[in-house]
Amino acid sequence: MQNVVAINAAARQGIIAAQATSDEALLESIAAGGRNAMHILYSRHHVRVYRFILRMVRDPSTAEDLTSQVFLDVWRTASQFQGRSQVSTWLLSIARFKALTALRQRRHEDVDQEEILEIADEAETPEACLDRSSTSAILRACVAQLSPAHREIINLVYYHEKSVEEAGLIIGIPQSTVKTRMFYARKQLADLLKVAGIESLAA
Repeated sequence: MQNVVAINAAARQGIIAAQATSDEALLESIAAGGRNAMHILYSRHHVRVYRFILRMVRDPSTAEDLTSQVFLDVWRTASQFQGRSQVSTWLLSIARFKALTALRQRRHEDVDQEEILEIADEAETPEACLDRSSTSAILRACVAQLSPAHREIINLVYYHEKSVEEAGLIIGIPQSTVKTRMFYARKQLADLLKVAGIESLAA
């Protein structure tokens, strides 16, 4: 019995130690073929990557497929990570490329792309869990009315808490352009919120 307890305790300590490992260390392990490291990295980031992609492609099934593709790419190319950004920033860069590619491939469909961009985001977010029918729903609907470029900036900075520098790395634009887009995105969002009757968030 004592042996079983000792084994369980050792296993728990191993799991805790693995979970405390940095993303960068996990990538090094993944590059060497570490499957456990891949599982930990996936569990840490797959929800964030999925939600990021979903906000772009507006289709849960496509978002799930693309999220799987992102982590398959990570498994294959972990050795190429050079540490010039956070691992989460690198993951969202891969995710953005996958999502944009999927959107370009979708353009041959008969659906008007402008209508797709105006559909409110129905993704289950923490805000939606708190109050699906009030402020958060109105906010999501207003964000959905922004241009793709402005919506992307809001998504990265507010939902994914990326800095101006990180957002620029993900999108591939200078920090000055990120700041400009942020300014106009916030201004347009404030106007939309005022029209929707939400003065506090618009301020």
